Amino acid sequence: MTNGETMIQTEVVFDGARFLLAQDQDVDDLRRRIEAAAKTAGTFVDMVVVGNKAVSVLITSSTQVTISVATVAYDPRDTGDVDFPYSGYLDAM
Repeated sequence: MTNGETMIQTEVVFDGARFLLAQDQDVDDLRRRIEAAAKTAGTFVDMVVVGNKAVSVLITSSTQVTISVATVAYDPRDTGDVDFPYSGYLDAM
């Protein structure tokens, strides 16, 4: 599946709920939107996660967010195109 190719995978954790971002997601933009939402009474922040699924998370001033990155095996299905979702890691096995 990978031929030794790798990609950067970003994990975002919101109050313990973990999401892996799709490859086309702009992490700096997401960070800015989370920071702006945290200054409000509550705002939904949208993103696309692995599996090409759209997710909205309600951010408030008390939401705990952690962003981390890792190098993983390349997955050509991870395009961020919500019109072509896939189920996850085991599809390619």
